[in-house]
Amino acid sequence: MQKNETLWQRAQAVIPGGVNSPVRAFRGVGGEPLFFNKGEGAYLFDVEGHSYIDYVASWGPLILGHAHPDVVKAVQTAAIQGLSFGAPTPIEVDLAELICQHMPSIERIRLVNSGTEATMTALRLARAHTQREKIVKFDGCYHGHHDALLTQAGSGLSTLGLPGSAGVPAALVKDTLTLPFNDSEKLTDLFLKQGNEVAAVIVEPIAGNMNCIPAEKSFLQTLRTLTEQYGSVLIFDEVITGFRVALGGAQSLYGIQPDLTTLGKIIGGGLPVGAVGGRQAIMNQLAPLGAVYQAGTLSGNPIAVAAGLATLHVLEQPHVYPQLALLTARLLAGLTQAAMQAGVALKTRQVGSLFGLFFTDHALPTNNAEVKQTHLQTFQRFFHAMLKQGVYFAPSLYEVGFVSLAHTQKEVDYTLEMAKNAFKILND
Repeated sequence: MQKNETLWQRAQAVIPGGVNSPVRAFRGVGGEPLFFNKGEGAYLFDVEGHSYIDYVASWGPLILGHAHPDVVKAVQTAAIQGLSFGAPTPIEVDLAELICQHMPSIERIRLVNSGTEATMTALRLARAHTQREKIVKFDGCYHGHHDALLTQAGSGLSTLGLPGSAGVPAALVKDTLTLPFNDSEKLTDLFLKQGNEVAAVIVEPIAGNMNCIPAEKSFLQTLRTLTEQYGSVLIFDEVITGFRVALGGAQSLYGIQPDLTTLGKIIGGGLPVGAVGGRQAIMNQLAPLGAVYQAGTLSGNPIAVAAGLATLHVLEQPHVYPQLALLTARLLAGLTQAAMQAGVALKTRQVGSLFGLFFTDHALPTNNAEVKQTHLQTFQRFFHAMLKQGVYFAPSLYEVGFVSLAHTQKEVDYTLEMAKNAFKILND
């Protein structure tokens, strides 16, 4: 049997920091990460055979749970036909049509390989469409690790205590303007001064990279009004929220249509995929129709597309989203009650199957600065107390949590019993 500790030592000898994505390193909670080799339903299993109820869901895409039979069957069937063609396939057309059907703002869509590629392409399209260069983003919103947006970028950098990334030339971020999330006044003021220079505003309508922080509807309405008034492109980054909070994404919950939408996570069913879609007039500027170049050998990979298509077909069943929301509500209600009984300051937030845990005596945070004022050490102790009892939450104060269709009342009940033990420890 392999050991977590041994694997961690081996990994650090050959992989920078021992991980292939920074938050996995447990820097935000301390200790050493676990190495998982199996996922089944609502559970993860580490190399030592321990099981954990999983509320990370591979950071969101596993809305059906691990190794859902429909998804596994779709991947196996596709793999038999070939792993990659670098050419058009029928199934990528099926997925594109299904996404357009459920998200009316998307008239045309281009599949890419990651959320980072999707947001990078969206910015390039917006700049070409408007013939402007300035981009507006919001503190705490993460839109991938490409240069133009890797400043004040949410969970990964916040977990490591970094304001931005080294290696990004100042010239590449000089046209990126950062504002506080949910601040309509500062947004309006910026547009009054520089609106005619703004190519695009990109925003997570429900931020999942500073924990769970929904945009206020008035904030998004102001954003939509200003971008229309000044001819700027409004980009909704729905890499996390797309098909997670509703079939139509967060934009369907708010009733606001962006010009461009970026997607990922769930539309790959657990495999690497991304997409950018939106108004035909903007999207048709992509090569080969237009002069905006974007390409990728593995874009529309048939294995990833098959997994995503199988996932979306399950999500079309009418019971799915109500079931997810109800179970998530029960989880949070139980955690709130248990914390209150133990005298622990905990507040929770839910949007569908997304949830946030905030250890704070103050009101629920509405922006990144307020999230940073919550009790980090309390969260760290809670995380490890739950992990030791077989419950796996995201190893960072700044990450959102996820409930999957594979979770049942059994997993919720166990989580709540273990939380009662954890809250007692927090008071010791």
